[in-house]
Amino acid sequence: MSANQSPAGKQPTATYDSAFLKACRREPVPHTPVWFMRQAGRSLPEYLKVREGIPMLESCTRPELIAEITLQPVRRHGVDAAIYFSDIVVPLKAIGIDLDIKPGVGPVIANPIRTRADLAQLRDLTPEDVAYVTEAFGLLTRELGTTPLIGFAGAPFTLASYLVEGGPSRNHEHTKALMYGDPQLWADLLDRLAGITAAFLEVQLEAGASAVQLFDSWAGALSPADYRRSVLPASRKVFEAVSGYGVPRIHFGVGTGELLGLLGEAGADVVGVDWRVPLDEAARRVGPGKALQGNLDPAVLFAGREAVETKTREILDAAAGLEGHVFNLGHGVLPTTDPDALTRLVEYVHTQTAR
Repeated sequence: MSANQSPAGKQPTATYDSAFLKACRREPVPHTPVWFMRQAGRSLPEYLKVREGIPMLESCTRPELIAEITLQPVRRHGVDAAIYFSDIVVPLKAIGIDLDIKPGVGPVIANPIRTRADLAQLRDLTPEDVAYVTEAFGLLTRELGTTPLIGFAGAPFTLASYLVEGGPSRNHEHTKALMYGDPQLWADLLDRLAGITAAFLEVQLEAGASAVQLFDSWAGALSPADYRRSVLPASRKVFEAVSGYGVPRIHFGVGTGELLGLLGEAGADVVGVDWRVPLDEAARRVGPGKALQGNLDPAVLFAGREAVETKTREILDAAAGLEGHVFNLGHGVLPTTDPDALTRLVEYVHTQTAR
């Protein structure tokens, strides 16, 4: 073990004893750690200023811009962890998929994957494909010091749903038609995406990520039986690929109340919970041996300070008996959120849980 590695293996020593990583490891913490999904983004005026005139995907390939955007919420809110600024389709773009992120729409794929021949679009991802990630992580870990940096990637099912649909979808009809109609092609597609996703996370971990989060944004569209049969093997492959790094692995999906146990079973150390399930009930569904992350409804932040504190107190009370809890929203920060409301929320959680 080198001098800059933690007792867990390859994890950076500087962040090992942070409140965030302690909570993920289900160890005693000085206070409940807080970070927010989409904390770096449209809710911050400083983000809008530095991103002005720069397309989303281009902004995800400029190391100095990535570093600045990632650091903004840490400076402003005093959160306990930074999350790397990127997008879940970045590794797809990096291997040559013809796609764009259209404002107000989301990722749009020029040539959707619907047949076996279409799989040829998906080649392996190499570190050279995303050299800007390594450079940005270097800038960030030097600046962040003892504050952990979370790496992330889109889960195979969510990436597949974009690729098959050609863009965002409400009903995922093409995705499910492929999953039900050609299960072998579906399995091959998810397996290939699992390899790409794992490679993308490995680049981040080699560059100094203290934890990783796998976003399965659309997994809530699936039944537990379909998830177990058609999705879980690919997600498990991703988590197993990065298990040797000794860092916490977080798994999050939206509308996944019925899947919480399976999200943990896929290999997560921490299961993210959206706002639809109370944390004590989520803990029952997940079972022992996992920390939980969540789960304030992002819309509550529009209700005023007293309401925010009341709802936050409910979540902290529900989490009181958990082995480990990382406070977060039940999904991403909404674009029109008042940044000061987020800063106050961090301070409130820290104050209320100080030990």
